[in-house]
Amino acid sequence: MRGKQAPKQKIKPDGRYNSTLVAKFINFLMQDGKKSTAQNVLYDCFDDIESRIKTGKIDGKEYTNALGVFDQAVKNVIPQLEVKSRRVGGGNFQIPQPVRGDRRYFLALHWLITAAKNKKGKPMAKKLAEELVAALNNEGDAIKKRNDVHRMAEANKAFAHFARY
Repeated sequence: MRGKQAPKQKIKPDGRYNSTLVAKFINFLMQDGKKSTAQNVLYDCFDDIESRIKTGKIDGKEYTNALGVFDQAVKNVIPQLEVKSRRVGGGNFQIPQPVRGDRRYFLALHWLITAAKNKKGKPMAKKLAEELVAALNNEGDAIKKRNDVHRMAEANKAFAHFARY
């Protein structure tokens, strides 16, 4: 590092659910500084999930609100391991390493947003709601991405001894 590391910013919880994770998700969802648009998308998504809970379309009896569904979906997507490229003795090796705490949430939220954006033909709130419900049921593109990362780390387990340099 060249200088000292910038201090971590404290994120204020969002207005409706008083959750810092929801506020962080809104910040990741935001484009071109349009925070109110990102909030509207996420809150519409949560309203859609609430209506699915009331009609019984979400499997699981313990979910009474959209925030519980969101938290569980994010927990399902969080990766445990990832691979990092390292040059050792003239060759590049993919070395499996555990994921740091802040990076876990970044990857999970990023994969959920990317999976929702890649779907076509629906408003973003609907696509996001579908992806969150799919992640809740351990399905969908975000879960597939997590499984791919874990599979890559498992396949390169033989190079784990390079991490202890």
